[in-house]
Amino acid sequence: MVDPRFSVEMRDVGLQLGVQEFHFDCRLPAGAVIAVTGASGAGKSTFLNLLAGFDVAERGQIVIAGKDVTSEYPARRAVSLVFQDNNLFAHLDVVTNIGLGINPSMKLTTADRQSITSSLEKVGLRGFERRMPATLSGGERQRVAFARALVRNRPVLLLDEPFAALDPGLRSGMAALLLDMHRETSNTVVVVSHDPDEVKRIADFGLFIENGRIAVAAPIDEFMGRQDHPGLTQFLRS
Repeated sequence: MVDPRFSVEMRDVGLQLGVQEFHFDCRLPAGAVIAVTGASGAGKSTFLNLLAGFDVAERGQIVIAGKDVTSEYPARRAVSLVFQDNNLFAHLDVVTNIGLGINPSMKLTTADRQSITSSLEKVGLRGFERRMPATLSGGERQRVAFARALVRNRPVLLLDEPFAALDPGLRSGMAALLLDMHRETSNTVVVVSHDPDEVKRIADFGLFIENGRIAVAAPIDEFMGRQDHPGLTQFLRS
């Protein structure tokens, strides 16, 4: 049964990669910004990869936007992704990189092109349409990646440490842009972060992953105040 309160559900999802076992069971609130935290190697990226379809669950069920996607290919899942390295094609200009998010064959309608222009305006890059990625700063490249996510217009946005490579000033600006995008789209945002201050600033709900399992899952005020879990306490003090 579909519960509209939750946009992402992982029901007893299991996977083994080498000697590492992963088990995730959670329901993520619809329309929220969810921060995924944990030590390096704990399973944060695997959690995102399972949602995106890059890793395939060996057992359990993954439900996104009310649909069982456990066996679906990544392209058929109702998610957009932004990675730390922004995944732009170096040989393609900005408008083409964004257009690929709508149609990989670049057969774009007039409405599609208007959507691209609008997305560039929203991320502050109007006039950058013909620029190449190599001519952009790190923050500008990440804004292009955000614009591509905007035009895809999917109900769930997955971000794997999207600000990690940016300096502190740019990190703050990009976090503000992410929240602006979220307010406009009301989508569900799942973002991996190693920064406790960033988590507190942007998230509504927190997950702490340890040893391939979700150790803590709570609304953000409760999450930031938890003192009964040593791993989470260490993260919050880092």
